[in-house]
Amino acid sequence: MHTDKNNYEYITITHDENKVRMYTLNNGLKVFLAQNFDAPRIQTFIPVRTGSNNDPSDNTGLAHYLEHMMFKGTSKIGTTDWNKEKVLLDQISELYEEHKAEQDPEKKKEIYKKIDEVSQEASQYAIANEYDKVISSLGASGTNAHTWFDETVYKNNIPNNEIEKWLRTEKERFSEIVLRLFHTELESVYEEFNRAQDNDSRLVNYELMDALFPTHPNGQQTTLGKPEHLKNPSMKAIHKYFDEYYVPNNYAMVLVGDLDFEKTIQLIDQYFGVLPYRELPKKTPVVEQALTEIVKRTVKSPTTPRVQLAWRTQSYGSREAMLADIVVNILSNRGEAGLLDLNINQTQRMLWAQAFSVGLKQYGYFSIVAVPKENQTLDEARNMVLEQIELVKKGEFPDWMLPAIINDFKLQRMKGLETAEGLATNLYDTYIKGRTWEQELNEMDEYASFTKEEVVDFAKSFFLDNYVIIDKEKGVNDKLVRVENPGITPIKINRDTQSEFLKQMLAEKTGDIQPEFIDYNKEILTDTIKDKKVSFVKNKYNEIAQAYFIFPFGSDNDRDLGISTQVLQYLGTEKFSPEDLKKEFFKIGVSNDFKTTSDQLLISLSGLEENIQKGIELLQHWMYQIKPDQEVYNQFVETVLENREATKKDKNRIMTALTNYTKFGKFSRYTDVISKEQLESSRVEEFTDRMKKLFKFPYQLFFYGKDYNHFKEYIGQFIEPATLEIPEPKQYPEPETKGQVYFIGYDMVQMEMSKVGRGHNVNINNFGKINVFNEYFGRGLSSIVFQEIRESKSLAYSAYVSYAANAESGHHDYVTTYIGTQPDKLQIAVDTMTDLMNELPDVAIQFDNAKNTALKQIASTRITRTNIFFNTLRLKKLGLAHDFRKNIYEQIQNLTFNDLKSFYHTEIKPLHFNTAIIGKKENLDMNAVNEMGTFKEVSLKDIFGH
Repeated sequence: MHTDKNNYEYITITHDENKVRMYTLNNGLKVFLAQNFDAPRIQTFIPVRTGSNNDPSDNTGLAHYLEHMMFKGTSKIGTTDWNKEKVLLDQISELYEEHKAEQDPEKKKEIYKKIDEVSQEASQYAIANEYDKVISSLGASGTNAHTWFDETVYKNNIPNNEIEKWLRTEKERFSEIVLRLFHTELESVYEEFNRAQDNDSRLVNYELMDALFPTHPNGQQTTLGKPEHLKNPSMKAIHKYFDEYYVPNNYAMVLVGDLDFEKTIQLIDQYFGVLPYRELPKKTPVVEQALTEIVKRTVKSPTTPRVQLAWRTQSYGSREAMLADIVVNILSNRGEAGLLDLNINQTQRMLWAQAFSVGLKQYGYFSIVAVPKENQTLDEARNMVLEQIELVKKGEFPDWMLPAIINDFKLQRMKGLETAEGLATNLYDTYIKGRTWEQELNEMDEYASFTKEEVVDFAKSFFLDNYVIIDKEKGVNDKLVRVENPGITPIKINRDTQSEFLKQMLAEKTGDIQPEFIDYNKEILTDTIKDKKVSFVKNKYNEIAQAYFIFPFGSDNDRDLGISTQVLQYLGTEKFSPEDLKKEFFKIGVSNDFKTTSDQLLISLSGLEENIQKGIELLQHWMYQIKPDQEVYNQFVETVLENREATKKDKNRIMTALTNYTKFGKFSRYTDVISKEQLESSRVEEFTDRMKKLFKFPYQLFFYGKDYNHFKEYIGQFIEPATLEIPEPKQYPEPETKGQVYFIGYDMVQMEMSKVGRGHNVNINNFGKINVFNEYFGRGLSSIVFQEIRESKSLAYSAYVSYAANAESGHHDYVTTYIGTQPDKLQIAVDTMTDLMNELPDVAIQFDNAKNTALKQIASTRITRTNIFFNTLRLKKLGLAHDFRKNIYEQIQNLTFNDLKSFYHTEIKPLHFNTAIIGKKENLDMNAVNEMGTFKEVSLKDIFGH
């Protein structure tokens, strides 16, 4: 125990390189502070030790809904007249109790109409999203929250000079909860529930957890809740829950960044130390009976079939959970050298298999997902992964694997803890799970202490016929619940009004953080070795290094380049089989990655700096000595074609492809793929020869590490002069968007619609205006679009307008609008979006806030690590060589609303849009669709190009 100069006691851990200080205030509030000077910002988390597991059994979804309501303000934030508003909110609360108790459906509707009427009256005093306006006025970013089993976590990344204002705001928020705009937000939660139903990963997971935990809340209470509970909420129950669990002895303050320890703890105590300690509700732990048999369930949805197996484990941090983690990595270690990686994925015995584990505060689980090929059954897939588990039980995995896994754990932790967000995330997760920071830091030593014999003994006793199987079959989901639109009258949102709290916050000036613009010439060492340009940026944080081979050509120059790098992954050399190559990389703790874009191929190696040379040697041996194997290639083609078919069943991939088709038409990079016939008729040498010749093309090198001189000493031996010329790139059209409507059918609850408009060629002098436009109008909780479509009318959970500047000179910008909502709301949502887009609304308060937010975010942002180099590559595409943020900052400083309006009228309003819609065809309102433009139903082949 240590004491600072102001007599605050704190704990540190001797061997903690991050020097985290842990305080406990008199009211029980835990405070975790650590320093990170990457930027003059602080990553903040307020983790509350409660989540869906504490929901009342007759009010599931409550914790998650409360999280939403925590953004609605208090008696000081978000109101123009609290005394008048409170009377109406109390009335609404009583009406919800009547509504919940009433059994007659018609009478319930009448009560709901009354709720809607009183809510209209109450809304005249409400200021929508004022919390976000307060917090964004500080220059905060990443403002969000999430709810899970045992946690609700509130997130903000703030400039360090705004810490006191942030604490004042959060103290206000955590002192009381005001359930204003309740019924409109409830409708947004319905929409979130509907989105979840269209996500079959969630559906599978719900079934899995229900079977694994037949009595425990882990499996019996989903975070989003049951639809019957969402339809019958209780404001009183939410108030009770807040009063019971949102107490200082049940949450923590986690701050990591550019902070002063003594000043920060004083301020936290000043604001949060006054909140009263309260005893928490007594809860009887739920103890699950051991599973003694195989439990099998079936889920159906339109996506590709797969099977998921799961065994229940003890809680996070227990010996059993840690051993389960090790076995997970024996089977799947980031796709590198696990038994599933090598024996199934590498050999292409099925489409894909992976193991993972989830550790919770109480219990957890070990799971494997397997995706069979089209000619395989789910049972065959299950048996294949069970065979790999049998190998673990027999100890048939190499002795070097355990130490390699532990080294990889250490490497991943090192990467995770080097950023403020990574360290803060680890700290809040440790707090939620009831562990100490010392336990977390000592975890690596515990993992390292396990012997192979202990791991094998664990596997023998753990992997019995006591697991859950979820067969995810392709078919119609007969469990979809379509939540009826209750009919909400749009509320008044008072865009141009401010509470006294916000006025005071804006009037109280904080000393500005001065922006720092980087001099790339000073920060990047450049050199020439043989005929190659080499760039170096020093790693100031840890022992991890990264080496990049950057080729100035991509799929535009050679359409089949990406396929060639994929084929490489399944082939070895005379010296090493493909499986052995994976093992060799994993042994030295170096990972490799091949990334092909339209204009660049990036090959990277990452690991401990002392092993990078070995990694480069192994990489070049592999590529120069690659051994063609037509049989392996034929298997690869089969896998590629099946994966293509799987992609064509996935809603998110379909929507991406449809939006791309809507943007570029039938001929684009997305649709210009090597055909099935070409793949099947090709010789493997067509692809391997590309890889063998790759280093004969021009490229440059980038090294991120500590010791450039050592890198320079050895890298020359791996470089040969460029003798091959780069092929000319293929040109893809960027056609005008002229009012076409493209539709594709998919069995889902919601409708999703995206409109895309082609703008003028990118103009770097518009970047500041684009920044403010997106903040003011199109994205974020306090944007015009979000407030009107979600807050006022409850028309969609997700809606936005985004202006995207092109990354390369000579190409077009694009404006995209998106709405995801219930089919019966789509028409009014589209009409509302159209009205908003007709004329840029003039809300002076909101414009000033958006401008201020953009300036503060630029001023407090610093360019660090590998971004120092890669930013120069991005700038070069725009014809720039300096830190252009300086120009953007100056433009925003001088920007007026008339400037933004002029930009809107010139660059956005004249655009014509094409429209992409996905959903059930019978739910389409064709009258509404025809108003948007010429309708065309497209096929999967049209949008995917195969």
